[in-house]
Amino acid sequence: MLDVFETTIPQLTGDEKRKVYVYVPDDGDAYPVLYMFDGQNLFDDEEASYGKSWGLLKYLEESETPLIVVGVECNHHSETKAPGGRLSEYTPFDFDDPEWGKVKARGKITMDFITKELKPYIDDNYPSLPSREYTFIAGSSMGGLMTLYALCRYGKYFSRGAALSPSIGFSPSKVMEMIDKATFRRDTVLYMDYGEKEIAYRNTREVFGEVAARLISKKVLLESRIVPDGEHNEASWEKQIPFFMDTLFYGL
Repeated sequence: MLDVFETTIPQLTGDEKRKVYVYVPDDGDAYPVLYMFDGQNLFDDEEASYGKSWGLLKYLEESETPLIVVGVECNHHSETKAPGGRLSEYTPFDFDDPEWGKVKARGKITMDFITKELKPYIDDNYPSLPSREYTFIAGSSMGGLMTLYALCRYGKYFSRGAALSPSIGFSPSKVMEMIDKATFRRDTVLYMDYGEKEIAYRNTREVFGEVAARLISKKVLLESRIVPDGEHNEASWEKQIPFFMDTLFYGL
């Protein structure tokens, strides 16, 4: 079952509504919950920003994965207009970029909404397993960066995450600082990948390797991949679903 409702995040866009997509298996048991960014791109090609979704609904139904997936629609306003759009809501720190200009960090507001407002609502209204052990988070691109941020700063809520093609090249020094300052629980699990065809951009290969090394030094249980022929798009991320799902469920 795919349920869709609307909500607001007043601190970000006032009373403007955005959709929340909730996939729930049909057999009525209680399930782990995976929170995901860019919810409009997950399930349906017709709603996806670029006309191609992750195909996640088909995967979940065909694989009968015992998982609730909650996807929050992103901010569709231009990233370059103050106070900012998706980039602003999906970054934990301010940064200057030659392409996008000055981007103001509002990632904390986004994560506070997910953990303090959305998660309690999901736990009250859907058959979730609410404990940290069974609460995961995932995203791609800026959503991948937010996944790293969530595990660094919101580890009391999330035990496992998947960061696909995380946007770590905008401000590598701030990403490293975020990881260095984080206190991870010893059971924190992370899947992190980058596509072979995208990793040369902004010296991402070197940054990716350094991020992986620092996560390992912090004793994060990391699965890291460079995806053969992988690209920075939903069609490529769709192919990685079985890989990160295996990591999220490994040992549970």
